[in-house]
Amino acid sequence: MNPAYLASWKSGSFLRALEGVIDRFSPCRLCPRQCNAIRTDGETGFCGQGNRPRVARVLPHFGEEPPLTGRFGAGAVFFSGCALHCVYCQNHQISQENLGEEINTKDIAELFLELQAKGCHNLDLVSPTPHLPFIFQALAIAIPRGLRIPIVYNTHGYLTSDVVDLLSGIVDIYLPDMKYGSEASAKAFSMAPGYVAVNRSAVEQIYHQAGPLDIGPYGIAQKGLLVRHLVLPNHAFETARVLEALSRISTQIPLSLMAQYRPCHRAIRHPVLNRPITDLEYQQALESARELGFETLFIQCLESSDIYFPDFTRKDPFSHPDPAVFH
Repeated sequence: MNPAYLASWKSGSFLRALEGVIDRFSPCRLCPRQCNAIRTDGETGFCGQGNRPRVARVLPHFGEEPPLTGRFGAGAVFFSGCALHCVYCQNHQISQENLGEEINTKDIAELFLELQAKGCHNLDLVSPTPHLPFIFQALAIAIPRGLRIPIVYNTHGYLTSDVVDLLSGIVDIYLPDMKYGSEASAKAFSMAPGYVAVNRSAVEQIYHQAGPLDIGPYGIAQKGLLVRHLVLPNHAFETARVLEALSRISTQIPLSLMAQYRPCHRAIRHPVLNRPITDLEYQQALESARELGFETLFIQCLESSDIYFPDFTRKDPFSHPDPAVFH
């Protein structure tokens, strides 16, 4: 199956989408914060990103869900910066401390093609929203040179409706989080006003655009939507609310229930988030998902909190002998 962007490239709709993301770049309106930073002048908004793309790591990644990882890995491109400032973020070195290297779009295109040459099953774009114009410009270089693997939009799920529209026909696979069941938690833990309503609207819009995850030959995802939810300590009720909201959109959407929470960054001393989840908390989340009738569940063992813990000061941030465990 050909990736969506090939048809968009041939029809000319790719260039219209590129114009759309550039139009929202400066003053910046790429995320729901609508901060209006004049990024062409180097001004930065909440995400900390200015007028050049910043990339932290590029590598075949084996810690995603099995339909994304496959045998040869997801082609992960970890971008710096984020529209959320989660107190427990395991990627805080790149999302909030801006670890990474400024490069140009030609170099990004080369990285895309190198990941394809290594056999990666997809381009796994991690935290891409602040960098959308650069990503589109890199794709405009890489597509004529033979880029042919699907694009994964790996995101916190804090997305505007117009950006989701612009991604239609470009992105093949959406991998958004649904983090919270209450606005109070979204504000307290991620400084994300309006997250719950924005997130649920975005996931529903993506579902109608892309449908549930379509798994092709050899168990590799080709297109569609897979939703992640990280189970947090002391938040069983909120997890149930998130899963109920997702089930109302569709129980055909594959759900990845993540057990890998580990207190880090500012959560280490947080009165609510300063411990790993318990087996009981995770089993309650699984029971909620099964009672709601989700057709496809990806689950983790609790040991993933030790296994899947990146350090982006290393060349390979995931250089642990075992990958995260999904079933």
